[in-house]
Amino acid sequence: MPNSLRFLFFCSLLGYLPGRAQSVTFYQHVQPIVHANCTPCHRPGEAAPFSLITYDDVAKRAKFIKKVVSSRYMPPWKADDHYNSFANKRSLSEQDIHTLVTWIDAGVPKGKVKLEAEKALTERLNAGTAYKRKPDLTLRMKEAFVQKGDTKERFVMFKIPFELAQRANVEAIEFTSNNKKVIHHANYAIHPVEDAAIDLYNTVDMVDLSGTSQADYYQWVKYKKEMTYYGGWIPGASLETYPTDMGWEMPKRGIVLLTVHFGPSSQDAESINGVNIFFKSTPIKRKVKVISLGSGGIGEKDITPPFMLFANEVKTFTLRIGNNQPDVSLLYAWPHMHQLGKEFKAYATTAAGDTIRLVHVSEWDFRWQEIYRYRKPVLLPRGAVVHVEGTYDNTANNPMNPNDPPQMVLSEGNMRSDQEMLTLMLMYVVREENDDTLTYDWQ
Repeated sequence: MPNSLRFLFFCSLLGYLPGRAQSVTFYQHVQPIVHANCTPCHRPGEAAPFSLITYDDVAKRAKFIKKVVSSRYMPPWKADDHYNSFANKRSLSEQDIHTLVTWIDAGVPKGKVKLEAEKALTERLNAGTAYKRKPDLTLRMKEAFVQKGDTKERFVMFKIPFELAQRANVEAIEFTSNNKKVIHHANYAIHPVEDAAIDLYNTVDMVDLSGTSQADYYQWVKYKKEMTYYGGWIPGASLETYPTDMGWEMPKRGIVLLTVHFGPSSQDAESINGVNIFFKSTPIKRKVKVISLGSGGIGEKDITPPFMLFANEVKTFTLRIGNNQPDVSLLYAWPHMHQLGKEFKAYATTAAGDTIRLVHVSEWDFRWQEIYRYRKPVLLPRGAVVHVEGTYDNTANNPMNPNDPPQMVLSEGNMRSDQEMLTLMLMYVVREENDDTLTYDWQ
């Protein structure tokens, strides 16, 4: 065989060798990584500063993306993976980073254009959701609220009545907003009101808890005899979904009390907020419940020492709460602190002396928080003690300190961003015998 033919034959064999270097293109290799790990925050209406949906969105920021992914600054993932592992981990693998850098160094080749994923994502964005499909029910404020550009934060509670044809099983819920950039956080409580004699509409639609209408809140007391579910949103957080056969039941009639903490703004900003709810036809075999520990929840007065953080002080506060309920299996852990937060750790101890690791954030970042979703059930047996430890830095060395010079800060459950919180929310189901071998099938 002539040498030229031998060379061509050898090259053709190389094309079939496993591991052969392949040209990295946007639509085949890069888009799936970006849509899965970056676009949940980098899209219209979210807290991140720009969109990363299309080829042009990503390509024009290629050098910046290379820098922040190579340093692992982005995408943000603050949990200590050696302490516990979570199903919604958003940090990139070494292979993902290599793929992105290789693509950028090659000149951001587009490759064969495939717009299906982009169109599907855009449809969901137009429906105001980060979930895999459009919501079955969206409940919004009656009227838009304008956060004034006077640099003052506000706590505003909105009443959203609902009347459905029938009860429905819920597989996911999310906070929705046209402008999350002006929001510090949001919480929603779903209250069933089965008594038709109680009018859902003849009370105020909004109460400014930081203004002069605080007393109007008492008009809503008649709605709050029961609470079906409680959840919320913080910057960077994933939406709430539940494993197969788990969830909760949306009542037929009631109200959503939506509390929105608007951060200081330098210009007027219109805000339209609500919740998206996703139903499923299959039965719920295990009901999801929520408990809030610490500031604004159970044990707020038991934080040790009493939460008083003096200027120029770095200090750790702790909380111990015993589980007096039946054995439970945890689905989520949701830690929360504010801008002075430095480190957050939560664990449980049993009567037998065992330690159950819940969540550890070694370098707290107020701008990027998360609802951490467990891969496997985490057993919290009856009698176990939950320990929450929070370290705070109220010095000038903390670039997030809202006070210059530093001032004394308290934790009084009022959720003000210039004050502090030490909070842990836990989502759970009652323990079942086979949970020791179960891996959650997240929807």
